Amino acid sequence: MKPFTERVVRLIRDIPAGRVMTYGQIARHAGGPRGARQVVRILHAMSGRHGLPWHRVVNARGEVAIPDAVGRETQIGLLRREGVAVDADGRVDLARYLHEPERTGER
Repeated sequence: MKPFTERVVRLIRDIPAGRVMTYGQIARHAGGPRGARQVVRILHAMSGRHGLPWHRVVNARGEVAIPDAVGRETQIGLLRREGVAVDADGRVDLARYLHEPERTGER
């Protein structure tokens, strides 16, 4: 696994229950400030294999970004079970629920 991918996997794995991170935020912390789409690909390809809490990752506006209805409702349900308030538009209040990892050992 490439170093960026390893850092992305670690960052996603470390998002605590009841908190979220954004794709771009994960990319920045992993050392690729323009790598949000790569984070999407890593999340899609590796969530099952690495047991990643994929549902804790939202877009920059705090929105659930899964386009299909079943996946979207699954993510919203998982977040709500962890105590994250998700509004009717599928949006999370980032000021309240955003996880900011420690900066030590990022790179």
